[in-house]
Formats: sequence, structure tokens, C-alpha cells
Amino acid sequence: MSSTTIRAATPEDLDAITAIYADAVIHGAASYELDPPTREEMAARFAGLREDAYPYLVAERDGSVVGYAYAGPFRARPAYRFMVENSIYVAPAAKGQGIGRRLLERLISESTALGFRQMVAVIGDGSPESPSVRLHERAGFRHSGVLEGSGYKHGRWLDTVFMQFEMNGGNRLAPDPASLPERNFAAKGR
Repeated sequence: MSSTTIRAATPEDLDAITAIYADAVIHGAASYELDPPTREEMAARFAGLREDAYPYLVAERDGSVVGYAYAGPFRARPAYRFMVENSIYVAPAAKGQGIGRRLLERLISESTALGFRQMVAVIGDGSPESPSVRLHERAGFRHSGVLEGSGYKHGRWLDTVFMQFEMNGGNRLAPDPASLPERNFAAKGR
């Protein structure tokens, strides 16, 4: 039986990451992009997240990347700096095998260690039976809103579901000055 390893993504993983995401864009409704980004665009997105030390992970099985996940800024405004948005994509042949769960668990763990307070999932095609909605529910995310008919893709209107997960005491504690969000904030001269 082959084992799956969750590890930090590297630039060498970008071909596989680009292919996994392209499949999701073309065949799925989780992403509201209509055309798959180029490898160069995916590399720029990767570099931007890594520059600010956000977690970016891959799931590797038998030497091949079969999924990836990252946490990034929820919104650009500085007051949102303690909230991260997660993204998780799994290769078609690896779906339903627990890869998404393992990526999400590690993403939560790393985001918690970095001092973030909330993780939000913005789920396109967020119907109640969506595998992504079910994954996040099982991980302890709570539903926090729905934008009905917010996207149009594959000939139908899609709802966007927001789900939220509290970390590090959420909004009950003052910000930790040593946390990554505060260090990034200070580094940008705020």
C-alpha cells in the first residue's frame, strides 16, 4: 500500500499544482475562475504567499503530487490580518481517499502555530452535499453565511458558502505581537 506524505510545497511542485488546479477550473465549480491560469501565474501566486510565510502544502504519493492546499489572506485590508482563507484541491484520481482531510488538518495546525485567529473556507458550489462543505463540517468549521446565486459557471447559478474555524482563542484574546500576522503587519510599516 502506498503512503501519502504532507509536506511544504516547493517551486518544483508547480507543474503538478497547475495541472490539478486546471482540472478543477475546467471541470468543477469550486473555483469561479473560468480559464485555468498559466504555470507562470500559478508561480506568481505561490511566490506571493510564500513571501509572507503563509503555509502552502502538497500531498505526495509515490513521488507524485496528488493534492495541495494553502492558507492566504482573506481580504487585503490590514484589519483582516488575523483571518486566513483556505484553498484545497485534490487530483481527480485521488479524490475520496482522505487527502483533502489530511491537507486541511495540517493547514489548520500550521495556521494555528503561526498565530492566526480564524480560518475561513469560501466554498464555490456550496450545496449541502458538496464534498468540500462536508469536509469542513467534519473538521469543525461552522457555517457563517451563504451568497446565493453569486457565481455562474457550467450553465448554472452557484451559491458561495462561507464556513469559519476559530483558532488561538479567536476574538476572545488580544492579538499576539509575536504572531505572523503582526510581524507581517509591522514589516509593511503599519
